Amino acid sequence: MIDYKNPKLIIETSKVAENKISWQSPSNLAIVKYWGKHGIQLPRNPSISFTLDKAYTETTLSYTPKTGVDQGIDLEFLFDGQSNEAFRGKVLKFLESLTDIFPFLRQVRLSIESKNSFPHSAGIASSASSMSALALCLCSMEHHFFGSLSDDQEFRRKASYIARLGSGSACRSIYATMGLWGATGEVGDSSDLYAIPFEKELHSIFTTFHDDILIVSKGEKSVSSRAGHSLMDGNIYAENRYSQARQRMHRLLGALRSGDLETFGQIAESEALTLHALMMTSNPPYILMHPNSLLLIEKIWDFRQETGDPLFFSLDAGPNLHLLYPETIKDKVQAFIKNDLIQYCEQRQWIADQVGKGPLQLG
Repeated sequence: MIDYKNPKLIIETSKVAENKISWQSPSNLAIVKYWGKHGIQLPRNPSISFTLDKAYTETTLSYTPKTGVDQGIDLEFLFDGQSNEAFRGKVLKFLESLTDIFPFLRQVRLSIESKNSFPHSAGIASSASSMSALALCLCSMEHHFFGSLSDDQEFRRKASYIARLGSGSACRSIYATMGLWGATGEVGDSSDLYAIPFEKELHSIFTTFHDDILIVSKGEKSVSSRAGHSLMDGNIYAENRYSQARQRMHRLLGALRSGDLETFGQIAESEALTLHALMMTSNPPYILMHPNSLLLIEKIWDFRQETGDPLFFSLDAGPNLHLLYPETIKDKVQAFIKNDLIQYCEQRQWIADQVGKGPLQLG
């Protein structure tokens, strides 16, 4: 069992100069979904996701030495250049929970500036990109002070562990192409405590996969993912769901390794619909899809039936559709989006995204 608590990570504030660290970290799209947790952000079933490229958060963590005896977290938080007390409160609570892992956080004044390349709270896993970016900044800060994370694998493992504590799905965003989170006997290094990279086991067709995001609505969703996870505790279908997810993971891992697009697509779509079915069978029930979400699903099914092309959809916890397809049909699919689908998107907005190379340190 990994335990990152370390009371020795104390800095000599007289030797600390004003500094800043910046990371860009992507969102991700789970193919087998994480929905339901226990303990401290531990998953009820393993999940696996594509790391995205164009949908990301940029976070800059600035710090100056603190004087006096105040042992609390001193935090200023800006989102898109504006103060945001709601976000600040969430981040402050997160940082306070980490002081046994990063005790030096109480010794500095912190300023965090964060911005997204996509609408937040609309179901494009903004917490995954934001919390993974912050976790990477914190691990970089530790390494700057103590030189303790020079091994890239250990750096990413700890960043994934920290990101998980802020948002479960964030732990998968630490890795390029595809990340797997949750213990499964089929993948030796897998763990509930952090995600691991799955890129080396992927068939080449998935390493250039596209994920075009149709923005059905940019509005903030009515029920947060955190609340949705909590509602799984009383869902009468929960245990069957966790068993189903493990069975689908078994089948999906085989498809990802062999390049079986048909099995991949069937599981991706079934998982998306199962996720929203679980929301509709919660107590109280809720619906995050919009009428245009359903209309677009039907149009994608019609397109696939008429053309035979491997175009599939997925959904996160929101109304916006992710279109999944191989590089070989990029032009055809994007013409389909521009000619037929874009009219059902809010302000005709969509993001031409694809599998990405993972987080990038900016400074």
